[in-house]
Amino acid sequence: QVQLAESGGGLAQPGGSLRLSCIASGSIFKFYSMGWYRQAPGKQRELVAEITNNDSTDYIDSVKGRFTISRDNAKNTVDLQMNSLKPEDTAVYYCQLVAARYWYSTRDTFWGQGTQVTVSS
Repeated sequence: QVQLAESGGGLAQPGGSLRLSCIASGSIFKFYSMGWYRQAPGKQRELVAEITNNDSTDYIDSVKGRFTISRDNAKNTVDLQMNSLKPEDTAVYYCQLVAARYWYSTRDTFWGQGTQVTVSS
């Protein structure tokens, strides 16, 4: 089974920074993408940032220039550096992996448990 473990959430002041990390463990044959989603109370889950197997990145408009996604292939990790945080960034952040577990597998989507990010003074 593939498992994702997130870390790095917490409380930050407006204008502050946090770094989220996600490590994937288990059998992974082919990596397609990893990303960070977030869900605020009463809102739908939304894609924040994504990085693909050719290191192409994409960001939601509201975080462009403030957040940076990166990955370490050797360690199966993806990080999200969040700078200039705003109260509207407050949400539970989820790590997502799209991968094939075996050479004969189709791609599957895996989710972490989520980590709370709160931006408040």
